[in-house]
Amino acid sequence: MSPRTLAEPTFARTRLGSGPGLLLAHGAGSSLAGTYGPVLKTLAAHHTIVGIDYPGSGDTPRSTTPLTVDDLADQLIAAADAEGLDRFAVSGYSLGGPVAIRAATRHPERVTALVLTAAFPHRDNRLALASSIQSKIAASGDRELLAQFQLMMALGTQALESMPAEQLQQTLAYAAAGAADGSPEQTDLVGRLDVRDDLTAITAPTLVISTTDDRLVSTNLHHHLAQTIPGAQLADIATGHLPMLERTDEWLQLITDFLSKHHA
Repeated sequence: MSPRTLAEPTFARTRLGSGPGLLLAHGAGSSLAGTYGPVLKTLAAHHTIVGIDYPGSGDTPRSTTPLTVDDLADQLIAAADAEGLDRFAVSGYSLGGPVAIRAATRHPERVTALVLTAAFPHRDNRLALASSIQSKIAASGDRELLAQFQLMMALGTQALESMPAEQLQQTLAYAAAGAADGSPEQTDLVGRLDVRDDLTAITAPTLVISTTDDRLVSTNLHHHLAQTIPGAQLADIATGHLPMLERTDEWLQLITDFLSKHHA
């Protein structure tokens, strides 16, 4: 067993449900609850859910050093070890996608299936610009401006334009209140990581869920994952970057259908 498997778990973690193991890796500037909250209860009905909060999210203290995808992946596996899970599927959303990929390539004998939603193997120019701007806004402490930028970039066109003014203001207030203290460090990592060399080494059955109206992580990046990971399946969902808000049931169905076929 790799020495990395024995890493001491230091991130806050959540365990729910029973059944086959399922690890969850959340998006930048969010938390486990912020990313997977709308589907946690249903997923936990058929799986033992273990998820972590990155530094500066949930109850995990903010980091004083730059984050690395290796550390996040190691902590995800350490949480599984601490909860007694030997084999598990891994679901990663946005930044959680590269985290899940790195976990799967470091521990291929343990990962039974992989689900990647709105994920990316590296930054393209749009993502580089967006992550740089978002990191600087987050570092300024202006949560209202951060929420405005996030909703502008992350919500799909239909979801955003269909909101009445009052609902938009409520959503902005909710987003501002829920912004992770560690957003600057997490978003900075988005602009630095590169897991392209990992992709051909993935052996687990993989589902790539492409958010087709995504203005933050382009569909080209989603498709690169699906085309490069051996045997990967591609599924489209007509949302922006936030399927858990825009099409919760459809997103959940894609995840559960895939896991029912490939993760016993």
